[in-house]
Amino acid sequence: MQTEQKQVLYEEAEKELISITEGETDVTALMATVSCILSQKFDYYFWTGFYNVDPHKENELVVGPYQGTLGCLRIPFGRGVCGAAASTLETQVVADVHAFPGHIACDSRTNSEIVVPVTNADGQLIAVLDVDSVEANSFDETDRIALETLMQRIFAQ
Repeated sequence: MQTEQKQVLYEEAEKELISITEGETDVTALMATVSCILSQKFDYYFWTGFYNVDPHKENELVVGPYQGTLGCLRIPFGRGVCGAAASTLETQVVADVHAFPGHIACDSRTNSEIVVPVTNADGQLIAVLDVDSVEANSFDETDRIALETLMQRIFAQ
């Protein structure tokens, strides 16, 4: 997908999400809505959803709201792309997941992935947004910037 086309779709998605979620404070409702809108907006998104920080198990993510095939139930911090994003608090853009050290194959059809840390207003990690694609090299700087901005606008208010 061309960069300009991606930017237009991200702008549309952000406007829709800001409009729909304005005033909503329930994190599960926000995550479910974000997953739904993004999944429907982008054809190259194969799996779209959140892994939440488990408040009862230190350094572990647990699957949250998502759109797509069955996700992994739990992911330790530092393991796979999601765990790397959680432990470093840095967005992971992976062109080929099969070349990523320690990749966790929740669905073997996934070939590229982007994972964005999600923080609350206090800067505390609450989840990661995970987006998978069956195509290699689906995600780039346009995706990274747009998704980081969107996560900040929705969850860090």
